[in-house]
Order: sequence, then structure tokens, then C-alpha cells
Amino acid sequence: MDDDNLPRVKGDAASQLAGEDLSPYSQDELEERVALLKAEIARVEAHSNRAAKHRAAADALFKGSGS
Repeated sequence: MDDDNLPRVKGDAASQLAGEDLSPYSQDELEERVALLKAEIARVEAHSNRAAKHRAAADALFKGSGS
């Protein structure tokens, strides 16, 4: 069975992080967390851009098929 076709689980890691109490963290830990989150944002944006280009190429291919 292909797991890609299953619905995504609600409450993913980003949602869990967003609700986490930050008060126990030190300033250094918070700065490290911000750096990690910025790196993750860049990774997600890069993946999204690749997916958009892939989709555009597929759309162009099927538009040009003369249907």
C-alpha cells in the first residue's frame, strides 16, 4: 500500500512546537531554536519551489498534448 495516499496526521511537529511553553528555555537555547526553525523554513520553501516547478512542467506537458 502507498502511504502517500493516506491522509496526513493532524497535529504535526510544527503545530506541536507552536504550542510549546518556551519559559523553561534559556536565551541560548531560544537562539539555537530560532536558527533551527529558520533552517527548516528554508528547507520547506526549497521543497515547495521544487514541487511548484515540477507541477508547472507537468501542466505544460499535458497542455501541449492537444486534448
